[in-house]
Amino acid sequence: MIKGLKTYGSEKLVNELPKLENPIFICTVASTKTSEIPGITGAGATPELTKFTPTGDAELIMSGKVMCMEDIPQTIIGEVVTPTPSVLTKASVELCNSTKMIIDAGCEIKAGIDVFDISEGNFGQDISTGKAVKDPEDIFNKAYELGAILSEKHDYIVIGESLPAGTTTALGVLVGLGYNAKGKVSGCMDTNPHEMKNKVVDEGLEKAGLKVDKNNNPFDVVAAVGDPMLPAVAGVLMGATVPVVLAGGTQLTASCAIAKAVDKDFDFSNMCLATTAYVVADETADVLDIAKQIGDITVCAVNPFFEESAVEGLKNYTKGFIKEGAGAGGAMFLALMRGYSIEEIREAIEKEALK
Repeated sequence: MIKGLKTYGSEKLVNELPKLENPIFICTVASTKTSEIPGITGAGATPELTKFTPTGDAELIMSGKVMCMEDIPQTIIGEVVTPTPSVLTKASVELCNSTKMIIDAGCEIKAGIDVFDISEGNFGQDISTGKAVKDPEDIFNKAYELGAILSEKHDYIVIGESLPAGTTTALGVLVGLGYNAKGKVSGCMDTNPHEMKNKVVDEGLEKAGLKVDKNNNPFDVVAAVGDPMLPAVAGVLMGATVPVVLAGGTQLTASCAIAKAVDKDFDFSNMCLATTAYVVADETADVLDIAKQIGDITVCAVNPFFEESAVEGLKNYTKGFIKEGAGAGGAMFLALMRGYSIEEIREAIEKEALK
């Protein structure tokens, strides 16, 4: 048993990954105008600044500095600065010296680094309009091809996301595809505005003329009430011929739902969902139930024991704030699979947070 890791479901893949070499870590970034709805997310100092968050995360992970804005996006709780989850991601991926890349599935603010851009210059719109994503099937197809190409070069793929208000857009996709997800998606705040999330999803589905139905075309649902990141992650997942670790929480269950809708016989045994223990423990959500509804999905929860950290801001993760983001849970999971202890991972994160 690996300290700091709890597995819900089959442990087969978890036992196989440490034997594999040459993984790649991917952060898929995109934005959605849904994040500018006041009160729906805390992933930015103001609703207007949320569009900078995914770009800033990408720049920090790849270059160690944010170029799209003056400083690293931080969350201040009381008087304590809580490090953005991309700090956790950067520290964990660099600890194990893994290859990393960014997929731009649709960012409004473009990054000042090299990215694999499949956006065609588009980004996500407010899902309450019922017109959220332009041509999600094209995003999926490009990502599918990328998954196949990366499988020729890497033994496994770890793919996460950065997209503010992503639990709301994920809710839209899950509900649109007939899953019982209302009141079960997580969030980055210590309170979860489920009523607001449900309202914008219902408005978007109604305006798009879509009823809740497991037989809905997944790309119609994403186009109406999703975001650009979800079909991108689903595409990589389905195009890969090597094991895939989805690095995220309730957001990425929606990518699994897309995969299941594209292929009802899709086999989830060669993938797992790796997130933080804070998402699994979230009393305002239920990632395990959503995953179970979709299929036989193994969920891995990493506990970095931030309550023991010397960095005060990291302790806020244990109090219901932030919880996950930028693939942080999956990045820590990757480091565990590469043989690093949870203490070594936490130390690397603390050093990065204090820079």
